[in-house]
Amino acid sequence: MMRRVRPVVASAVGAVVVALAATGCSSDSTPTSSATSVLSAAQSALSAAASAASSVASEAASAASALPSAVASAASGVASEAASARAAASSALASVKGGRDGKGDVTLGSVAPAANGRVQVPVTVVNHDSQGNEYLIQVDFKDTSGNVLDVVVVDVEEVAPGATAQTTAQSNRALTGSVAASVEAALRY
Repeated sequence: MMRRVRPVVASAVGAVVVALAATGCSSDSTPTSSATSVLSAAQSALSAAASAASSVASEAASAASALPSAVASAASGVASEAASARAAASSALASVKGGRDGKGDVTLGSVAPAANGRVQVPVTVVNHDSQGNEYLIQVDFKDTSGNVLDVVVVDVEEVAPGATAQTTAQSNRALTGSVAASVEAALRY
């Protein structure tokens, strides 16, 4: 925004220089009418420059004061989306009848970028049970402070006893910054 003010200030300074030069060229001590009008124009230009600078400063202050509110609003939106995803995951897990804890059978690889800014993590399931099981796994994506950014549920079809299955958990939306993943719940059924 300062770039818009500089030409106005430069014009005003130029007008003042012209006005002073014009008053200095007069043969008597009284400024000529053209010098007076140039001086008047220079004063108007300086006034306009001061007004523009004040306006820019006011806009900058307004933008700076709105920034914390915008950041808080964005953080609130992320928290709300994560809460909705967590509620959906809880509902999906609650719908499993007769499910047993299978969290010990599940491991995650490293979080990596996926398409459209999303992130993904490889999920490995080793069925330690003596019978075949399906798995419903809740994966939470978190920032470095441990705040939940997104929650997904992956369904792994029948895994034979002692067998290994692999799938990928992908975030529902684009996530930025450093993201970690954790298994929050896993049911085998």
